[in-house]
Amino acid sequence: MNIMTQPTDKTLLLVDDDKPFLTRLGRAMETRGFVVRMADTVAEGIAEVRKEAPGYAVVDLRLADGNGLDVIEALHASRPEARAVVLTGYGNIATAVTAVKLGAIDYLAKPADADAVYGALTGDTDARTALPDNPMSADRVRWEHIQRVFELCSRNVSETARRLNMHRRTLQRILAKRAPK
Repeated sequence: MNIMTQPTDKTLLLVDDDKPFLTRLGRAMETRGFVVRMADTVAEGIAEVRKEAPGYAVVDLRLADGNGLDVIEALHASRPEARAVVLTGYGNIATAVTAVKLGAIDYLAKPADADAVYGALTGDTDARTALPDNPMSADRVRWEHIQRVFELCSRNVSETARRLNMHRRTLQRILAKRAPK
């Protein structure tokens, strides 16, 4: 396994459309020594990366104007050694795999506290939250499979529905919902 070195600067870009969460996390990361810049849209996040690519980033997956993975991709293209973490309330394995392929080092489900985010950014396994002991439900396994096929079909709803032998509107309803427990 290739172990990435830590960036020498402590610049951090936070991209999230939840303003109160963004502000709290920004303050918490500043107390941990980061120089924080914030954005609340994909466009602003990419603009911040182009202006000066940070050493670290925490990016929400679903933003008002698009997919946070676009920010991860731009960051990795500008600064390959940057350490980026994806946050989302819509977690699934397929999207996590895509995030890692685009350059993210970790993927955390919301709500994530500042200690878990800091641990993921720095690779400090003691600061990270423990994994749950309970296995996925059958509904969750089904949902994960649908999400995986959706990602493999390049997020094309019609193609995914065809491959799953499912009506397109049914698939759209499933994709719009949060992941089952």
